[in-house]
Amino acid sequence: MRILFAAAAAILLAGCSDSPAPIAKQAEAPPAPISGRQAFQYMYGSSRIWASDSMPLTIRSLIAPGVPLEQGKAGAWEVVFVSEMMARARTYTWSAVEAEGLHKGVFPGQQESWHGGPNRSFSPALLKTDTTEALEAATTAAAPYLNKPGTRPPVSYLLQYEAASRFPNPTWRVLWGGTVSSAEYTVSVDATTGKVVGHD
Repeated sequence: MRILFAAAAAILLAGCSDSPAPIAKQAEAPPAPISGRQAFQYMYGSSRIWASDSMPLTIRSLIAPGVPLEQGKAGAWEVVFVSEMMARARTYTWSAVEAEGLHKGVFPGQQESWHGGPNRSFSPALLKTDTTEALEAATTAAAPYLNKPGTRPPVSYLLQYEAASRFPNPTWRVLWGGTVSSAEYTVSVDATTGKVVGHD
């Protein structure tokens, strides 16, 4: 009986020693901002599931609380896609964090009717210049403004293809401020060639 008990105890101890050690849970990486073209690529595939002819209309950066600012990047982005076949528009967002009005990752909004307007849709093939490159070109063009004493508002980004515009391609507007109307200074950069095409 003692022999059987000893053998059972040995087997039990051997089984315990073979069990894997608990794995430490990896800490989640802190939220990081991404560039405008990266955000667009994340959302474009989802928009094509919604509409096979989906094309971008506008791209703009959003403020995401708690996400550090980096040159040419933002913690959240919004892209409006349109479908000519369905005459519908749909706004998608990407965010590095969950926050008020923002969902982490790619999130599709409600559909709306769309029949054209001041902005026109454009082929993703025209989006060759990213916001990091647009900011670099805009910073050079904005040197007189940036060299003035005083603090500057955070930079935001808006890409659009205006139907009545003098610009032949979609254009990144690099804004020192939150919106076109409230920005202290704006530089327009051709999203295809990367060249500065206007500033004010």
